Amino acid sequence: MPKAKTKPGARRQRREDKGPVSGIRFNTGLGQHILKNPLVVNSIIEKAALRPTDVVLEVGPGTGNMTVKMLEKVKKVIACELDVKLAGELQKRVQSTPLASKLEIKIGDVLKSDLPFFDACVANLPYQISSPFVFKLLLHRPFFRCAVLMFQREFALRLVAKPGSPLYCRLSVNTQLLARVDHLMKVGKNNFKPPPKVESSVVRIEPKNPPPPINFQEWDGLLRIVFVRKNKTLAAVFNSNAVKNLLEQNYRIHCSQNNLEIPENFNIGNLIHGILKDTGYSEKRARVMDIDDFISVLHGFNSKGIHFS
Repeated sequence: MPKAKTKPGARRQRREDKGPVSGIRFNTGLGQHILKNPLVVNSIIEKAALRPTDVVLEVGPGTGNMTVKMLEKVKKVIACELDVKLAGELQKRVQSTPLASKLEIKIGDVLKSDLPFFDACVANLPYQISSPFVFKLLLHRPFFRCAVLMFQREFALRLVAKPGSPLYCRLSVNTQLLARVDHLMKVGKNNFKPPPKVESSVVRIEPKNPPPPINFQEWDGLLRIVFVRKNKTLAAVFNSNAVKNLLEQNYRIHCSQNNLEIPENFNIGNLIHGILKDTGYSEKRARVMDIDDFISVLHGFNSKGIHFS
């Protein structure tokens, strides 16, 4: 039999799925997987412990299944939506109702916009923005009370992973430095329209207030180095020529800014070796080190004039 011809636009249509509202097609390429199970929606809102005085930030509200439920409980919902059509559907859903005055819709890329003031963030996030959005949240000021967010299952498990876990990574350490993170529940793919290819989980994030007295850019610079090869000893990781060149450059900048003289026989490798030996971390591996360990390593380097940003 002759092969059927591919219709124009078929490749694009495979990434879309007709939705339940006014014939909308959901674009899975934008992470549009609408949470359709009202029991899961109610459970997420319940775990957020929302208050009548709360301003809630929602990212990716879709057709508003969760938005409408939250509007019934809180002072205001600020819904950030990238898709103009979906934003219009959400607006139509609440117009001419008492809830309309409590909803503010912001259209655009939330990663490129300044976040507004909010008390809590509740969202079924587009999964492709999970990591940058988490850190945008955690570095946001003023502090918010909590965030209850839907993530891809593996990403959620990385957020809560402990030292020694195969999923333990830079994301785990950075998140747990800045917040308390709890895995709340698993959500199967059939609770979404259209269903994603992966399972999901809901996580609660509570920022530490006050935050730890650490320069986050410098902290993250250290973690980027040690987690590139998390199974190697720190002695091996810091013996890399690329790492030594970077740290020597930073050291020379530090000395220049502080009018410190660099010895003629200066050797960055010897300085690094001495720091790791003195702090007791030469033979430690990043995959089993906790936050206190990394703080000790960072302070050891800083005390000798070596910085990571």
